[in-house]
Amino acid sequence: MQQALVLEKKGVLSLREIDLPAEAGPGEVKIEIDTVGVCGSDVHYYTHGAIGPYVLREPMVLGHEAAGTVVDVGSDVRNLKVGDRVCMEPGVPNLSSRASKLGIYNVDPDVRFWATPPIHGVLTPFVIHPAAFTYKLPDNVSFAEGAMVEPFAIGMQAATRARIQPGDVGAVIGAGPIGIMVALAALAGGCARVFISDLSADKLKIAGQYPGLIPVNITKRPFADVIAEETGGWGADVVFEASGSPKAYQGMFDLVRPGGAFVLVGLPVEPAQLDVAGAISKEVRIETVFRYANIFDRALELIASGKVDLKPLITGTFDFKDSIKAFERAAAGLPSDVKLQIKMKE
Repeated sequence: MQQALVLEKKGVLSLREIDLPAEAGPGEVKIEIDTVGVCGSDVHYYTHGAIGPYVLREPMVLGHEAAGTVVDVGSDVRNLKVGDRVCMEPGVPNLSSRASKLGIYNVDPDVRFWATPPIHGVLTPFVIHPAAFTYKLPDNVSFAEGAMVEPFAIGMQAATRARIQPGDVGAVIGAGPIGIMVALAALAGGCARVFISDLSADKLKIAGQYPGLIPVNITKRPFADVIAEETGGWGADVVFEASGSPKAYQGMFDLVRPGGAFVLVGLPVEPAQLDVAGAISKEVRIETVFRYANIFDRALELIASGKVDLKPLITGTFDFKDSIKAFERAAAGLPSDVKLQIKMKE
């Protein structure tokens, strides 16, 4: 039995003991968790009890953005050893599935993803995980940064799907944690500059501290007007929707140039209207993003290289004993918060 942060049902959290796997199998490692990020999906399960078809039907341990230290290795593990500092890719696919063979294991119907019902997450002292989806942290990458690799991998997936060309102009709708990471990935992927919009001056201030990111407060001026002015009326080469708001779909093709790309990252909780004629008239390429595949190690490499600094996005850290307070604060949605983390070890 281990102490864990358990979502008992919609709106009810508890810190209590729960029976979880304790022994590493032949291809697995046992990891002592150090840091766990509070993700928007964790909070959504807490506040709504479901995300689309994934419905909480029984108590579930939360948390899937994590880093820690290997304390035991299975008999078949060769790439890791006890004492290694690691981060973990939280989705484990069926490696014999058709999706995995096609290289798109992120959409494998059989994938087992931490803190997605009914799979337990990692807000607990120790977890068991396949070594194949566990990555050693370079010495210059902290546990806090290691726990940021998972959300940054979503940004990397988005930038990859956009097929960015060097010198492209990018635009991101939404300056939340994922929106900023998408923007940073777009810069790292070759964009010369990236405009990022939001309603929150606090979040835009955080985004604006990064060279190459240009914040746009849409309470003062329409995003499309700014993009038109800055591109001579042409439009952005690649546009990312990262807010998840159905309202963002209104006039969204005004942002993108003819023949440009629009990448859908944010997941609306209700149906959104799509201007098909607007997309066709510009022959816009539309891409979608669901998690990530074959990109976790590259996300870690970018962080380790210093080309992407995610430390300014960590706006609050809580002790494990205060996990419920961390989720209450995350659910409150303070404008000045980007990423909250929970430190498991005192």
